[in-house]
Amino acid sequence: MKRIAIIHCLLFSGTIVSGQENATKDSFYVLSPVEVRAVRAWENAPFAKTNLSKREIGKLNLGQDIPFLLNQTPSVVINSDAGNGVGYTGIRIRGTDATRINVTLNGIPYNDAESQGTFFVDLPDFSSSVGSIQVQRGVGTSSNGAGAFGGSINFSTNEVNKDAYAEFNNSAGSFNTWKNTIKAGTGLLADHFTTDIRLSRISSDGYIDRARTDLKSFYFSTAYLADKTSLRLNIFSGKEKTYQAWYGITETDLENGNRTVNYAGTEKPGEPYDNETDNYWQDHYQLFFDHKFTGRLSFNTAFFLIKGKGYYEQYKADQAYSDYGLPNAGHSDFIRQLWLDNDFYGNIFSLQYKDKITEATLGGGYNRYTGSHFGDLIWASNGLPAPVYRYYNLDALKTDFNIFLKEQTRFAGNWYYFYDLQYRHIKYNIGGFEDNPSLLINTPYDFFNPKAGISYNKNRWKGFLSYGVAGKEPNRDDFEAGVNQQPKRERLNDAELGIERSNKASNWSATFYYMHYKDQLVLTGKINDVGAYTRTNIPKSYRLGVELQGGATITSWMNVSANLALSKNKVIGFTEYLDDYDAGGQKTNQYNKTDIAFSPGLVGGATINFLPCHDLELSLLSKYVSKEYLDNTQHEGRKLNAFYTQDIRAIYTIKTKWLKEVDITGQVNNIFNKKYEPNGYTYSYISGGGTVTENYYFPMAVTNVMIGVNVKL
Repeated sequence: MKRIAIIHCLLFSGTIVSGQENATKDSFYVLSPVEVRAVRAWENAPFAKTNLSKREIGKLNLGQDIPFLLNQTPSVVINSDAGNGVGYTGIRIRGTDATRINVTLNGIPYNDAESQGTFFVDLPDFSSSVGSIQVQRGVGTSSNGAGAFGGSINFSTNEVNKDAYAEFNNSAGSFNTWKNTIKAGTGLLADHFTTDIRLSRISSDGYIDRARTDLKSFYFSTAYLADKTSLRLNIFSGKEKTYQAWYGITETDLENGNRTVNYAGTEKPGEPYDNETDNYWQDHYQLFFDHKFTGRLSFNTAFFLIKGKGYYEQYKADQAYSDYGLPNAGHSDFIRQLWLDNDFYGNIFSLQYKDKITEATLGGGYNRYTGSHFGDLIWASNGLPAPVYRYYNLDALKTDFNIFLKEQTRFAGNWYYFYDLQYRHIKYNIGGFEDNPSLLINTPYDFFNPKAGISYNKNRWKGFLSYGVAGKEPNRDDFEAGVNQQPKRERLNDAELGIERSNKASNWSATFYYMHYKDQLVLTGKINDVGAYTRTNIPKSYRLGVELQGGATITSWMNVSANLALSKNKVIGFTEYLDDYDAGGQKTNQYNKTDIAFSPGLVGGATINFLPCHDLELSLLSKYVSKEYLDNTQHEGRKLNAFYTQDIRAIYTIKTKWLKEVDITGQVNNIFNKKYEPNGYTYSYISGGGTVTENYYFPMAVTNVMIGVNVKL
């Protein structure tokens, strides 16, 4: 399963450049709940970060998935299976894919425990309940859950809404896309109680043929707040049904202009199979307890449970009964469902100390994942021995414990030192795989992840220098390599240097980084014991780059912001494996120094905001991504072309005696009708005496429109 009101005094709108915050009581850091502050980078922490506030998130939220809300943050590249940002989407930070990006919801880990990926499609419209987001680039601070191996994203929904409210948010646009959201909250009742609730529905036909989505979700939160103690319960859930669009399209179809073709379901004779869909339900339960012992010392703990269950359905033509362990002779057409039923539960905690010169946190957590993987045949053209026949049933268990201590202290006036020490213990127990049921995994991992740095903050100048280490365990699929090909852990050493300057009219920053990997797991084309392609450890690779950001108020009615990331991303000593259909077996090619796959050397974003009158904001949003390669060979025949896109957005705000606010938002995406593909994959082999390469791409939508009306009562 593939998982604003008009701003007059800010320097720019959109994402916060350089992670700068106003030193006021309602700043990003002060408002963050204690359980979120435990995993976020503090204001003077020596790490690259970007913060988004609730109002900034609201401007971007017209129904697209969370990665599309982060598109203008530095070093970010996004993609979408359906082509329009609804349904399955992907994100990369500094070329790092989602399996290496740590994601937490109120400090609680969200990454899938087995694949370590993040599937935001399982939480439709979650952004409508989010109060703030912090994106960290690089190793970052210690967090709960899967190790941050290039980036982390944490979301907070636990901010307190002191006043009662009700909102109706509705959007509609191209490809029959609809978003309907109802939100309401009691505000703070009797100075102690508060409740918030949201109901959402998103649907779209998608840009790609049949890539339709039907997404539903709800969010409920209630809390008791006292002077020193608070108790909060969050319950939220998502249900998704998406027609599969994860095969991409061939290079031939792309060149012939067949950009929206979808191969899913086409094994069925005649019309494509109508229910070639992905279906998943995910329920979240979070219980938080916070207590303030003194003005300096506070404690937080939370218990959580995430229940997930779902399947994807496929029509498979002309397959042998023996492939499914059936004694029947001959072949048949089948309809099968591949199921995942899992529970993920645990506890997080933090003890936090803060005085005038020191902030310190002792935190950590324990979680346990149990997953049941099974496959059902529900129909066969030539019959089945039972109405539903289960042809495999495999269980998996993973436990994860971590504890960390981090401290930031001001010394020598305006200098700060920082250290962060984390111990993490992982254990996998996997009871076989679909293609290799006898391969049992019982593997523990222990990681020590230290980080340290210094920072400086005076007279609107900031600077930092840091060094951090991160270790990461393999994914579930990596273990299927076989008894003699078991993967090793990965290790990242990350050095960062940053400087920034701000004044009343402008700001700028530069972050330099060097990320050196040992035993990074990548696809090489090598096959495992059962003939499948799994990732292989490569000894050395690195990312070297600089991230530039800036913003300025040009006039009282115009401001701009921009970011530019320049990088070199290299694999040292890469071995490519090619299937040899002429002679059998595999052949190899050696490469001395090549680009890491999906790692563009230049990524840039820019926003220009015009404020022609008090109630109107006009914005031009631009994004550039240079060429990148589909594998680690740096082969010009296996690449994604560079692209440059621009969107325009208008927000008109109306305030009346009867309504607090009505925001009318119109956005035209890809205004110049650019045809581009930010994602794909490749496969090469030897046949007919030469190397044959087959590339597949995931096209993005041409010009499309979204219009939203948000009514606040």
